[in-house]
Amino acid sequence: RVFMRQVGDFLPRLALALLVLLAGWIVAKMVRFAISRGLRAVNFNVLTERAGMDGFLRDGGIGADTTEILALLFYWLVILASLVIGFNLLGLEYITDLLGPVVWFLPKVMVALLILAFGAYFARFIGNAVIAYCRNVHLQDADILGRLAQYAILAFVVLIALDQVDVGGDIVRQTFLIVLAGVVLALALAFGIGGKDWAAEMLEQVQGQRFELIFATASDAHAIKAIKYSACDYLLKPIDVDE
Repeated sequence: RVFMRQVGDFLPRLALALLVLLAGWIVAKMVRFAISRGLRAVNFNVLTERAGMDGFLRDGGIGADTTEILALLFYWLVILASLVIGFNLLGLEYITDLLGPVVWFLPKVMVALLILAFGAYFARFIGNAVIAYCRNVHLQDADILGRLAQYAILAFVVLIALDQVDVGGDIVRQTFLIVLAGVVLALALAFGIGGKDWAAEMLEQVQGQRFELIFATASDAHAIKAIKYSACDYLLKPIDVDE
């Protein structure tokens, strides 16, 4: 009789737990579809493609793109939340204690993916901007400088993403700072040593040009300075354009 009473108490809770799991599965499918369609509607997949994340996933043999991975994470978040609710209804608290940290960890992974997506896109944008600027000023090794800028920003973004998911901690941050300091020092030495010839050439071009100096002032007290610097003219304000 006690056993039958326990079975009678357990069956309604089991039915309710199964109902919660079924509803959670349906909601998870709907959320996955909505997230995927919503992100594609705002061209998030274009951003991740230009950022290089989707190409990186394809090279790694993963068929899904970043948008599908984010939608899948939302799917499993709803599924795991449903499981936690179901096991709580059954009184299996030790299982919910195991699933709880996983449920709280998934949003961190989602945020880390978003940080990587936008950070990688920003890093590529800055790299291309540096390359374009260096080419406009006719600076050698423009491609190398652009790639260095891109990878430096990307390394910083990866560090932020790892910190978001609580991976590495102080060890990763300190290692990154040491490596970054070494790279900056190496670049400074490279520019200092390799830029001597370029600086000397620019100085020769400047010294080989002749300039004419014109003083334009509202006071006549600078006439001696004008003579000292061999000014070709001394204009007193207000200046008459015809003169």
